[in-house]
Amino acid sequence: MSLQDDIIDQVDKRSAHNYNPLPLVLTKGKDVWVWDVDGNKYIDCLSAYSAVNQGHCHPKIVKALTDQASQITLTSRAFHNDKMGLFLEKLCAIAQMDMALPMNTGAEAVETAIKAVRKWGYEVKGVEENKAEIIVCRGNFHGRTISTVSMSSEPDYRSNFGPFLPGFVLIDYSDTEALRNAISANTVAAIMEPIQGEAGIIIPHDGYLSEVRKICTQNNVLFILDEIQTGLGRTGKMFTYQHEENAKPDMLIVGKALSGGVYPVSAIVSSRDIMNVFTPGIHGSTYGGNPLGAAVGLVALEVIEEEKLAERSALLGDYFIKKLNTIKTNKTSEIRGRGLFIGIELHKSVGLARPYCEALMKLGMLCKETHDYVIRLAPPLTIEKDSIDWMVEQITKVLKD
Repeated sequence: MSLQDDIIDQVDKRSAHNYNPLPLVLTKGKDVWVWDVDGNKYIDCLSAYSAVNQGHCHPKIVKALTDQASQITLTSRAFHNDKMGLFLEKLCAIAQMDMALPMNTGAEAVETAIKAVRKWGYEVKGVEENKAEIIVCRGNFHGRTISTVSMSSEPDYRSNFGPFLPGFVLIDYSDTEALRNAISANTVAAIMEPIQGEAGIIIPHDGYLSEVRKICTQNNVLFILDEIQTGLGRTGKMFTYQHEENAKPDMLIVGKALSGGVYPVSAIVSSRDIMNVFTPGIHGSTYGGNPLGAAVGLVALEVIEEEKLAERSALLGDYFIKKLNTIKTNKTSEIRGRGLFIGIELHKSVGLARPYCEALMKLGMLCKETHDYVIRLAPPLTIEKDSIDWMVEQITKVLKD
């Protein structure tokens, strides 16, 4: 057995089998490139589900991590630290919001948003206690906690994990009439992704987010966008809702690229009126807002701005999609995307996307299937045109094979 086989065998024996990774073992990453333990080099076209928008091991972000690690890493929120305020000031400025609440993982941030909008519903809107409803969309992915799988319509995420949390109302995505009909006196919020990533890069109809914003305003319902995967430059804007006019939400949920992939950092960002529902002792996290994560988050945001990564994503994403559409094949049903967030959907008659991802791996390109029939393409936003040209060549080979 090879070294890779030994490591994979060890993981199979000792780790719960809650993932089905491609059969390789990575040991090094730099910018858009990763290397396995046998020394093979690959272009990373997944970016850790958009966590490494800034590229692997960005030197400025890594320096912020190592510099802070030698000073102080954790204080808990029992004390102030000298980094969290600077980080939140930057995050609020970029998000054009008043206040933020830092957490660690994306799922924690979604949980925080759920608590915030429910508390707002009871204390501000006047919803009867324990009657609050949150509207969510079929096909969503907001995490793996009990609350977030309670929001889900995906059977695999829910099977044998019940009973589920009540208070979520499922509607079809990109359907404003369904949203109008679902709103009741108990509705406190609508939470959705501006593009559904795990569902297969599903982009709503033009103007959808603006329409949702209008409907929520008319009904005194909070509009919450989960931009954990789509935000921070991935789709060609700092936040995806900015592709439309008058679509600004009441709250943003952010994570992943908020740390450039070197440390778990997430947050909710909102107005002072909404965030004031939080008072001392009612919500928290030992690691949330820690100085190590705050130092990393601050620099991760600076890199996105300084290197104009959102603008790069817009230009290179358009280029990538146009190149993909030149491939002559009858195996694809649709190529869709925004910025460097792209899905190639295969005809169901062709078969699952997994074998195509495995074939691309052998050619030096790492991507992952989603929703069975979609090849997801989401390289770091630092990628260059010549690398995109090379990837299109490999995709062409695989689709024509």
